[in-house]
Amino acid sequence: MSSVSQSVKSLIRPELLALRAYHVPDSADMIKLDAMENPYHLPQFLRDEVASAVAAAPINRYPDPDPYALKEKIRLLLGLPGGMDVLLGNGSDELIQLLALAVNKPGAALLSVEPSFVMYRMIAIFVGMRYVGVPLAADFSLDLKATLAAIHKEQPALVFLSYPNNPTGNLFSKDDIRRIIEASPGLVVLDEAYYAFASDSFMPHLTNYPNLLVMRTFSKLGMAGLRLGFLAGSEAWLEQLEKLRLPYNVGVLPQLVAEKLLDNHSVLLQQADQIKVDRETLYRQLNAMVQVYPSEANFLMFKVSDATRVFEDLKRRGMLIKNLNGGHPMLTDCLRVTVGTPAECGKFIEALQESIS
Repeated sequence: MSSVSQSVKSLIRPELLALRAYHVPDSADMIKLDAMENPYHLPQFLRDEVASAVAAAPINRYPDPDPYALKEKIRLLLGLPGGMDVLLGNGSDELIQLLALAVNKPGAALLSVEPSFVMYRMIAIFVGMRYVGVPLAADFSLDLKATLAAIHKEQPALVFLSYPNNPTGNLFSKDDIRRIIEASPGLVVLDEAYYAFASDSFMPHLTNYPNLLVMRTFSKLGMAGLRLGFLAGSEAWLEQLEKLRLPYNVGVLPQLVAEKLLDNHSVLLQQADQIKVDRETLYRQLNAMVQVYPSEANFLMFKVSDATRVFEDLKRRGMLIKNLNGGHPMLTDCLRVTVGTPAECGKFIEALQESIS
């Protein structure tokens, strides 16, 4: 073993040595339906406005460390009541990490359900928190009894629930989530990354629960390249989290372009509405071929025999989706496909039919 390898093994925490880095596959020359992105381009008039704004951007200067105008646009779009504010992050991943860092006293636990967004567990490990994963019920709904029992036993400082859930796509019972919030001694964060495609939100209920925060990202709405997320909740919580936010965490161009796009929020919501229509069409097509699960997100999870073989065969046919097989015992033989354009979805269905026949 080289001296460098010895130093790495001696200095890096063992739980990090055991981790695998988050893998982003190469999508060159493929139809990319693996990352829950909005497949639609901005209309030309909006692209022109963005281009003009970017051309005049002061990229020789550091970004606004606390962009009031952008935050105010978000507050107005949400209709946040008094006493509530937003905190901006470099995507939602940074916000998850800020939250974990903030509450990580010795022995503190981060609790979530499984299968769900892998970054909850990974970030708990990153910051040295105790992670508690509660299995979902067989139909991927919340196992309320088990979750409440885990909360009572572990007394988590932080609970993350994805609403709708990723990678399963379902929206958990609102009453179950209320029970979890009320039973939790610490913060409960509802991750509403897919809010634009879902039929419900807890954003209007922030004032009802002093330990509730709602997290969103604009990535799924059509701003994935900007890496902009936000956390909404009581100013008392956000004031403390701001102390951990690194300076200039949202760059000049993301701030500027996001403001322009939020001035045209209705355009993005129209695209989201089209994606919901496309989702129903894709669901019907998949349902005629394989077992597919209902979704209130911009993706569908489905099950096939020998999923990894099918996944690799789809790649050979130029189709990149997400292989969930092996990620969790409940996801055996499961794959996940982002809702693309009708043309992309048509090519995917054709390729899948050939791969499973």
